[in-house]
Amino acid sequence: MIAKLRIASAGFVLLLGATWCHSQAAEEKQQEFAAHMQKAQGYLREKQPALAIPEFKAAVAIDPENVDAQANLGVLLFFQGKAADAIPHFRAALERQPGLVKIQGLLGMAESRTLDFANARKDMEAALPSLRDQRFQVQLGLELIGLDTEAGDLERASAVVAQLRKADPANAEVLYAAYRTYSDLAGESMLALSLAAPDSAQMHQLLAHEDARQGNTDGAITQYRKAIAIDPHLPGVHFELAELLHTSADESVKKEAEQEYHAALVENPQNEKSILRLAEIDAQKGNAEQSYKEYTKAVELQPADAEAKLGLAKTLIAMNQSDKALALLEETVRLEPTNATAHYRLATLYRKMGRADDAKREMELYKKFKEMKEKLQALYKELQVQPKEIRADEQEEQ
Repeated sequence: MIAKLRIASAGFVLLLGATWCHSQAAEEKQQEFAAHMQKAQGYLREKQPALAIPEFKAAVAIDPENVDAQANLGVLLFFQGKAADAIPHFRAALERQPGLVKIQGLLGMAESRTLDFANARKDMEAALPSLRDQRFQVQLGLELIGLDTEAGDLERASAVVAQLRKADPANAEVLYAAYRTYSDLAGESMLALSLAAPDSAQMHQLLAHEDARQGNTDGAITQYRKAIAIDPHLPGVHFELAELLHTSADESVKKEAEQEYHAALVENPQNEKSILRLAEIDAQKGNAEQSYKEYTKAVELQPADAEAKLGLAKTLIAMNQSDKALALLEETVRLEPTNATAHYRLATLYRKMGRADDAKREMELYKKFKEMKEKLQALYKELQVQPKEIRADEQEEQ
C-alpha cells in the first residue's frame, strides 16, 4: 500500500513539474515577444522602418494571433514596395479584427498592385466611406477611381468622385479627377446618343451645349432652334436658348430672350432661374414693383440661391428699403462668400449706416474677389468657354 502511494505521489510531482515547465516556457515566449515588439517600436520612433521589420517578423512568428504585430508588419512591407508580402499580414489582422478600415484600404491597394483587381475594388469600396483620415481617404479614392476608369465603369467612378468632393471639396487632385471623370462620362453619353438618336431634339440640344462650351454662341443658338423645331416641349431648352440670347448686345435679340424665358415658364411655372432672369430684365427697365415680385418669388422657390437674394436686396435698395436689404446681403455673402457684387453692396450699405470697420472689411473682400474673378475671366477666355458662374456682362458696382 505504501509503495503504491509513493508511486502515485511521484506521478503527481512529475505532472506538476510538466505544468510548471510549460508555464515557464509560455512566459519566456511572451517576454521574447514583448522584447521584439519593444525593439520594433523603438526603431519606428527612430524612423528606421527597415530595422523594425525583422523584429515584427520575429514577433509574428511567436504570436501569429497578435493583431498589432500583423498589421504593423503589413504596413511596413507595403510601404517598402513589397505588396505581395504585405497581403497575408493585412488579411491576418482583419480576420482577427474586422473593423480596421485603414488596414482594409491598404489591403485593397496591395491587391491592386498584385493585379488582384476584383478583391482590390471590394476592399477599397468597403473601407472608403468609414475612413477618418482625410488624406488617406483621398489617396484611396483616387486609386479606386483609376481602377473603375480603367475597367470602363464611369458610373462607379463618378460615385467615388462624389464621395471625395464631399470629403475634401478644395483638393486639386480630387477636382481634376472629377473633371476627367465627368468629361469621359459626357463623351461616352454623347457617343451613345449619337448612335441611338442622331436626329433627335436631344442630340441637337447636346450639340448646342458643346458649341456654347467652346464659345461658338451662334452655332449653339442654331442647334437650340433645331431642337425646339423638333420638340418645343423639350425640358430646359427654352431657358438654355434664352441664356445665350440674353448675352447679346442687340436689343431685338434680348427681347427674344425675354420671350424664351416666358416660354420656359409656360413649360414649368416653377422654373426659378427664368423668374430670376425676368426680374433682372424688369429691374433694368426700371419696373421696380414687377422686379420686386419676381425676385421675391425666386427667393421663395430657392431660399439658398444667393443670386436671387442679391437681386432682391438691390431692388429693395432702389425702393429705399435698405433696412430690409441688409439681412439679405448678409445672407448672400454667407451662402456665396466669393460673390464680389454682394460684398461691394454690403460695404456701401455699412458705410451709409456709419459702420466704418464693417464697410472696410467688405470693401477689402470685394477687391480680393473682383481681382480673382478677373483672373478667371481671362483664363476662361483663353479656353473659349464662359461658364454661367462667370457672367461677362456682370458689373460688380451695379
